[in-house]
Amino acid sequence: MESKRRITNRILVLRAEKGLSQKEVADLLGVSRQTIISLEKNKYNPSLKLAFDIALLFEVDLTDVFQYKKEGE
Repeated sequence: MESKRRITNRILVLRAEKGLSQKEVADLLGVSRQTIISLEKNKYNPSLKLAFDIALLFEVDLTDVFQYKKEGE
């Protein structure tokens, strides 16, 4: 039986480390604040381009922002 997987992220943590508000991150990425809220709550998975833009903004590798995990991990 195939296990379910989901994408999680560390945007909230990275944003806090940089001292940025959701609005500031949204403006820097050219998206709405609601998009950042949805990403932080794992309610929305970004496009590949947006995922790379987020990693570049925080100056980390893509895998330092997003993880693909089995549910329950």
